[in-house]
Amino acid sequence: MRHFSRSLLATAMAVVMGTGALSAQAETRVTYKSASAGTAYYQMGVELSEAIKNGTDGEIVLTLEESQGSVQNVMEVMARSGNYVFTTPPGLVKQALAGEGAFAERNSPKLQEIRGLFPIPSITMHIVVAGDEGVIGLEDLEGKEILIGRGSFGAREAERYLELFELTDKVEVANANVGSGPDALKNGQIDGFVTASSFPTPNVIETAASMPVSLVSMTDEQIEKTGAARQTIPGGTYAGIDEDVETTSLPVIAYTTAAMDDDTAYTLTRTFWERREVMAEESPWWGGITPDMVGNIAGTLHPGAVRYYEEAGIEVPESE
Repeated sequence: MRHFSRSLLATAMAVVMGTGALSAQAETRVTYKSASAGTAYYQMGVELSEAIKNGTDGEIVLTLEESQGSVQNVMEVMARSGNYVFTTPPGLVKQALAGEGAFAERNSPKLQEIRGLFPIPSITMHIVVAGDEGVIGLEDLEGKEILIGRGSFGAREAERYLELFELTDKVEVANANVGSGPDALKNGQIDGFVTASSFPTPNVIETAASMPVSLVSMTDEQIEKTGAARQTIPGGTYAGIDEDVETTSLPVIAYTTAAMDDDTAYTLTRTFWERREVMAEESPWWGGITPDMVGNIAGTLHPGAVRYYEEAGIEVPESE
């Protein structure tokens, strides 16, 4: 009897261990590299990780890694293997594929293995001006002192737009760090400031909640002239701004490599879109993602992602 019990116990333990081994094999781990801790894009990574985990019942686990920026994210494709997902503007992928820009000196055949998955919230231009008009035009910036900062994407775009629309000599550019924009506006030291981030962006929310502000909305012709991607900030996103604001943005895309198997890429892409609305309920910046933003993906889409888009009837861009 004792022998039988021990045999039974051994069998039971083997079943338990076998089940555990199967569970371990079923779990797919994915490295997700986006931005440095404390930034909006790192927080998006936290939210996406939770969404993927919940949406796949734990079968896919995203492990977040801090990043020093998009160039580093793309560069690491040369050394990475397995399931590596990273975020970057599509323009950098174009440079990597062509061996240009930051990749002219450091190039590798592995960069040709970059594959697109899905869009994440874009870096959206906000030109915030004191006043209760709600929505104003670029021409309304004439005679105002605007803080645009320096060195950032937003600062470079703002400087480009001032020159492009012949406003350089009509707008005074404040000499201060862009981070001081909201306080300087509240104190009446400047007439407006430029900030670029996913929307709704906290510094604009806080400013609009404490004083009347307006946002610059661009015409179709102006947006086309910039050559940048169009972005609509829906009315009601910020206090006192009830109309839609048409502006520009820098698209940001989640990419992987050809090393990821088709089923994992398919499941990641499907789960992202299926959980997007749930994520938007907690963090509104996910609400700005729309299927037409798939058209911003540069390079080649992963076959697993293509399978999902074909099932969902979402048009995909041609490979570049």
